[in-house]
Amino acid sequence: MIELSLIGAFLVGLLGGGHCAGMCGGIVAAVTMTLPKSRPKIGFLLAYNVGRISSYALVGVLAGAIGASSFFLEHVLPIERILYGLASVMLIVLGLYLAGIWQGVTKLEKVGSIIWKRLQPLSKRFLPVTTISQAFLLGTIWGWLPCGLVYSVLVAALATGSPTEGGMLMLAFGLGTLPVLLAMGMAAVGLKTWLQNIWVRRVSGLLVLGSGVVGLIRLFN
Repeated sequence: MIELSLIGAFLVGLLGGGHCAGMCGGIVAAVTMTLPKSRPKIGFLLAYNVGRISSYALVGVLAGAIGASSFFLEHVLPIERILYGLASVMLIVLGLYLAGIWQGVTKLEKVGSIIWKRLQPLSKRFLPVTTISQAFLLGTIWGWLPCGLVYSVLVAALATGSPTEGGMLMLAFGLGTLPVLLAMGMAAVGLKTWLQNIWVRRVSGLLVLGSGVVGLIRLFN
């Protein structure tokens, strides 16, 4: 049985950067657009993204803990095999999305809409951003934004059955999303353009999809 490795999670975050840019691009712009020109943007952008990635890691720890408690039911239900199978299926869905073949992963974003409706109003308290701490706290809130990519990797975090491994997996994913969002905040579009190249997406997507297929094959052998 195969899990989404730390490298794989990082690549999903990196290569799914176009999606992240669409989801978070507006708030990234809001972090920097009101700053005086004399103030460097990088510190505020880093603080926002550290907050966002911290939320990913926290939810990964929680998912891993839930997975760990679920494994105690192994004598009643083959829960571990079910979770690994689901993680492999999500890899296939992620691969199809990254390759630009099927956008089904975005349908998962409806799952977190209930929580997000409660959290989004809190973000207004930190706008406009004038301090590093405001940027960080804004990031921690936006880390809960409903996102199909996040939820897909979260399934793999659940399947680890370990709070530590689940947190590390989501941390790796979050770090993968960092380059594109930093580039957007610094008005650098070259990286985003490269990541959206059709051949880059197709090759990376098929690699992720292949990992999911291998996982399913091993699961049933």
